[in-house]
Amino acid sequence: MSDVTYAAVSVGDPLPAVRQREISRTTLALFAGASGDHNPIHIDIDFAKAAGMPDVFAHGMLGMAYLGHLLTAWVPQSAVREFSTRFVAITQIHAVVTCTGRVVEKREGNLVALEIQAADQNGDVKLAGKAVVELP
Repeated sequence: MSDVTYAAVSVGDPLPAVRQREISRTTLALFAGASGDHNPIHIDIDFAKAAGMPDVFAHGMLGMAYLGHLLTAWVPQSAVREFSTRFVAITQIHAVVTCTGRVVEKREGNLVALEIQAADQNGDVKLAGKAVVELP
């Protein structure tokens, strides 16, 4: 986490990118246990194939957790005032997700609006979102 301040950021500034490890079957099993989301489409290859998918794929909320990590790597969790995402595309198993963001607006009250996204190793956006943080 950095010591970023309201005075030090400008519109257009990027957030430091956060690259996650490759999504494995273990990643999906651990996330299912932690989140309570045991939908078999994410952990059972036979179920996924029967549903017409080539393999299991990541939970959408795993991608959102990665975006949350992007934010809290930049500011303390207590600074996050708003955080929302839109699920754009399925994140396949073995994807390597990189989360990025940029400052899009500075508001009264030391609030900073951000655009954030999670994309795989091919540059395909999987989640797009917005956040507002309050900086000292």
